[in-house]
Amino acid sequence: MNIGIVVFLAAFAMIFLTGMPIALGMLSVGVIYMLATGGNMGVIPNCICEAYWNNYVIIAIPLFVFTANVMNTGKISDMIFRFSDGIVGRMRGGMAQVNVLVSLIFSGMTGSAMADASGVGIMEIAEMKRQGYDDGFSCAITAASATIGPIFPPSMTMLLYSSLTGASVGALFMGGMLPGVMLALFLGAYCLVVSYRRKYPYGTKYTIPLFLTYTFKAIPALLTPVILLGGIYGGAVTPTEAGAVAGAYALIVSVLVYRMLNWESLKKILLETARTVGTVSITVGCASVIVYISTLERIPTLLGGFIMGITDNRYVFLLICNIMFLILGMIFDNNTITLVFIPMIYPLVQGFGIDPVHFGVMFVINMMIGMVTPPYGPLLFVTSAISETPLKDIIKEILPMIAVMIAFLLVITYIPDVVLVLPKIFLNY
Repeated sequence: MNIGIVVFLAAFAMIFLTGMPIALGMLSVGVIYMLATGGNMGVIPNCICEAYWNNYVIIAIPLFVFTANVMNTGKISDMIFRFSDGIVGRMRGGMAQVNVLVSLIFSGMTGSAMADASGVGIMEIAEMKRQGYDDGFSCAITAASATIGPIFPPSMTMLLYSSLTGASVGALFMGGMLPGVMLALFLGAYCLVVSYRRKYPYGTKYTIPLFLTYTFKAIPALLTPVILLGGIYGGAVTPTEAGAVAGAYALIVSVLVYRMLNWESLKKILLETARTVGTVSITVGCASVIVYISTLERIPTLLGGFIMGITDNRYVFLLICNIMFLILGMIFDNNTITLVFIPMIYPLVQGFGIDPVHFGVMFVINMMIGMVTPPYGPLLFVTSAISETPLKDIIKEILPMIAVMIAFLLVITYIPDVVLVLPKIFLNY
């Protein structure tokens, strides 16, 4: 192992242990590496600039973030919540089922797990507590169901994955549809078992006129994923352009239909969008420095040789990837894992002949499991903060749900047609 690799790995470990902000940490690793190896410091700003110039797919990120922030406002959330309550609320443990269904619907609008958990999650947890559900369970199912957001299209993580691998955004989005619905069914089945075991209450039975009223009010919001995905797969717009269309439609619905967006709330939405996009953009640029160094030091080749020394079986390789990504997901945020580790592992994916869309969806599911897994588990901290529920109570309840999600992950991993069937049928993939 040469001095460059030693310095790179040592600096990366040091940055992680000191708890430095990840973007600044990756930039620091680049500076330390260049100083230690006598490299050209000018490469660093060049890498950062190229990361923005050469990734047109990244343009879609601020557009989808803006759409998510607009659609995650109070009145729209309430419309979707009441509509979902009318469909599944009458079941035993109906409010838990509503929680899952709302997340599935919102996933087609926002594509963000954090937006789901921190927005409509407040309403879900409060209502579940009011009906007598355990605090820890209410928060845990809110966190677990929020992970559907980036699996079902649109998805920020899929956009980043596509920008790094060249995989079709349209195929990735369509490949995530069936798994997103399946995860909702897996979590719904778990909620049903727990609800009968703990005797959680039945929900409200809506009269047909009242249900139709809520449905009618929810239709403008429900049309968001239809317009977005219909535009993409109908060939009217590219995925990037679809982000602009979705943002414009969300704005029109909020202002003209629901009349809930004033200048003050719009200002907050724009500020929140800028804050989120700024964080992602800085991370994208700084991660490009890490990718450059890893390529220069042939780390993907060395990693490939190490893994090939363990196995040449693609199914074992997929298992290794799942274990690796699940562990990384417990430590790092998903943007960092995507930007740093996908460029390292993707050459091996190609070498094993694994479909990039299948691997991409599998990867996103891993990242989502990481978001609810201690010790990092940002969705656990979000639900704990918005509900003032002790984290230990949420962790106790989330562990069985993580087991359900891992079982779901194994289905996706070893039955690739679950991911590829829709792209094959509708896109001739």
